[in-house]
Amino acid sequence: MPIVYGVSFYLDQSYPHYTSSPVYLLKFFSLDRKGLLHVALFVSVCLCVTQVLCELELTIQRVKVMTTPDGSVLDLFFIKDNMEILHTKKQQDETLEQVHAVLGESCISCELQLAGTEYEWPQGISSLSPEVAEELFGYELSDKEIRSQALSPDMSKLKKASVTVDNSLSPAYTLLQIHCADHKGLLYDIMRTLKDCNIQIAYGRFSPNSMGYHDLDLFIQQKDGKKILDPEKQSALCSRFQVEMLHPLRVIIANRGPDTELLVANPVGLSGNGRPQVFYDVTLALKSLGVCIFSV
Repeated sequence: MPIVYGVSFYLDQSYPHYTSSPVYLLKFFSLDRKGLLHVALFVSVCLCVTQVLCELELTIQRVKVMTTPDGSVLDLFFIKDNMEILHTKKQQDETLEQVHAVLGESCISCELQLAGTEYEWPQGISSLSPEVAEELFGYELSDKEIRSQALSPDMSKLKKASVTVDNSLSPAYTLLQIHCADHKGLLYDIMRTLKDCNIQIAYGRFSPNSMGYHDLDLFIQQKDGKKILDPEKQSALCSRFQVEMLHPLRVIIANRGPDTELLVANPVGLSGNGRPQVFYDVTLALKSLGVCIFSV
């Protein structure tokens, strides 16, 4: 069975981010078994660990998985508390109780504590080579990259996104029209981008999927309630959406000596939050492909 020796999640540090809430360490020992990482994250009937953390408003920052000679596995989840109540004993007990319920009898022990200051922000991006970093975070996909990455039957669809603005149809609002390929989280990406640009939506129309594409008509205003009349602001907004539609999530495979690494670049908004459940989606995809994860 194929094995991925590392799954790394990186963010482009050119985006501003906030680190006000502390990082907590969720640590549990469990019995080793094939596909443990994903079994720990997804149980078809019960809630998975990621679902539990999501419901508790906890964000996964980093995960480390280590096996021991005695057949046990140590899982380390570095998480942040969006509601800032995890410091209370009640919330900690509830978190441990729900995680333990997901793991069931395979769980040997489960602990929750504050992580050290070295975990205040995920590290590791500096270890990327310039070539890999450019491919992971570059704003343009070359024809070679489109052929080699082939993340969909026709990656060229992503390059056909059309974004235009029109101020002639409404005296109070700017019409933003988007024609782009369908992808998971499309509405999330659009709303995140508008929020980052301080743009408000008054009315929107979202067309059904047609031949793999969606059309969106959004009547928008600036935060001050005015239309977007500045040509430079219009161009910047359209360019930003072109970039977001081009590669909503960048995934590449890299070799580090004898190891194979799957690198995932997750877009991060000004709030410091990334796309929801990316970690879950990646592990689910690897499991469906029969690929084992050695570490994350």
